[in-house]
Amino acid sequence: MQYLLMLYLDESGWTTMTPTERQQGVAAYTAFAEALTKAGAMKGSGRLQHSPSATRVTIVDGKARVLDGPYAETKEQLGGYFLIDVPNLDDAIKWAARCPAANHGTVEVRPLWIT
Repeated sequence: MQYLLMLYLDESGWTTMTPTERQQGVAAYTAFAEALTKAGAMKGSGRLQHSPSATRVTIVDGKARVLDGPYAETKEQLGGYFLIDVPNLDDAIKWAARCPAANHGTVEVRPLWIT
């Protein structure tokens, strides 16, 4: 079954880190991605640009309404994702707990609809 691990992080955290801390962070995410790949669970991943680059589209009175971000006054923003394929939710949760984002943010685990 496929699950999306959505990484919610404080976007300002990166700018407050030292160069050494940044290198350690990149290394941790690289190691996590390599572990997923080695286990055959990795289906895809990506890092999102910061929330001010987002565009929100809704339909109001039958017309597209386009707004530039950010939108929510939250401490954490969606910063990236891993798409994994594992046998069940328990395994997805185990991978989420290993994700570096779980140490300084939140990892939301959500199953994909299979049609």
